[in-house]
Amino acid sequence: METAGLPPLEPLFRHSAKRTRDIFASCPDVGLGDEEKSARIRLSVKINDEYHYAKELPSALLAQQGLVGPAAPKAQAQRKMITGGPVDSDTSRMIANIDKTPNPQVSTFQSSNKLSQALALHKTTRTVKPTYHPPWKLVRVISGHLGWVRSVAVEPGNQWFVTGAGDRVIKVWDLASGELKLSLTGHISTVRGLAVSSRHPYLFSCGEDKMVKCWDLEANKVIRHYHGHLSGVYALSLHPTLDVLVTSGRDASARVWDMRTKAQIHVLSGHTATVADVKCQESDPQVITGSMDSTVRLWDLAAGKTMVTLTHHKKSVRSLAIHPTEYSFASGSAGGNNIKKWKCPEGNFVFNFSGHNAIINTLSVNSEGVFFSGGDNGSLSFWDYNTGMPFQNMDDVPQPGSLEAEAGVFCSTFDITGTRLITGGADKTIKVYAEQSQ
Repeated sequence: METAGLPPLEPLFRHSAKRTRDIFASCPDVGLGDEEKSARIRLSVKINDEYHYAKELPSALLAQQGLVGPAAPKAQAQRKMITGGPVDSDTSRMIANIDKTPNPQVSTFQSSNKLSQALALHKTTRTVKPTYHPPWKLVRVISGHLGWVRSVAVEPGNQWFVTGAGDRVIKVWDLASGELKLSLTGHISTVRGLAVSSRHPYLFSCGEDKMVKCWDLEANKVIRHYHGHLSGVYALSLHPTLDVLVTSGRDASARVWDMRTKAQIHVLSGHTATVADVKCQESDPQVITGSMDSTVRLWDLAAGKTMVTLTHHKKSVRSLAIHPTEYSFASGSAGGNNIKKWKCPEGNFVFNFSGHNAIINTLSVNSEGVFFSGGDNGSLSFWDYNTGMPFQNMDDVPQPGSLEAEAGVFCSTFDITGTRLITGGADKTIKVYAEQSQ
């Protein structure tokens, strides 16, 4: 069966278009006749929108400009404008009304002299010279623990310090001689966090056994337990002025405890992975947490809510350090550009400490501006905190009998004077570093 041939489409289109024009040509709103007029208006509006602010230079820059190129021809009358065809007077008037020349903007720099001064000042602020710090050297290695040393804290009187390790024991050491003064047992898993109160004779500890303990140092025994964490507790911090303890751990939360009543004041929730470090300070933000979800959060302690979330890190944030006198803090993670300095209270990013390419387990800073970072591969870096310049790089030496892989640094703290640095590592030893005397 053959189909009849269809008529060609082109004549039908032409016929249809003609009829459509006949229908709508009489309507005043359609204006099929002024395509050129509307195109010119559209073009002038576009020119005005896009080049409104670039048509004339600010007056200060105009004053500085000299004549460039050949002089303009004198016979102005003979010059002809290039036009796009005949234009009726209505269109010209419309374009003139639309396309107004912008008023010249007054420059903030009234002269080129002021501008050059500002540029010179900007250059000097960028190139800040780092403060000189004497190099540090290893002065003592203390052994005694039977597991990785995961936490260290110095007491406020600067007479002794405590360490906690994978052997579940908390050991108290004399700071001057390095002798063991006391061993405290009670945890049933690795001790991950320690803090000594400056206002009470108390030592606080936390561990992977979900326990947070308060030790009375006059009786050398546990007097309080803080129950609430659902998994291992990785860090704790004491508030400098309030009787408040903040702990954080693998349950992706930080918990605020009343030190005396053992009551849980807040659960600071919002992180989505282990909260590896927590720090308290006197002024807002009073609590800062760093998490394995690669964020740092600044918390409003009164409301128990996040004030700011810092998302600059690419990998898990394992360590934080608050400067003792400056209103700032630093955070450390893994990968490149992995140590960052932040300004309180908003958590404004200041700069990166670039060059320590390792998983950063611990950070410490003293009041002199010596900033220390310890890596999982045993690398140690000392920086000038103000400028971010490294002034010394070292490698942790594993003790005889340890594996080469056991060179990681897990914890660190400066003593109260800031002249000694105590670190704990994977070779089960505690190392004490001091500034080299001239």
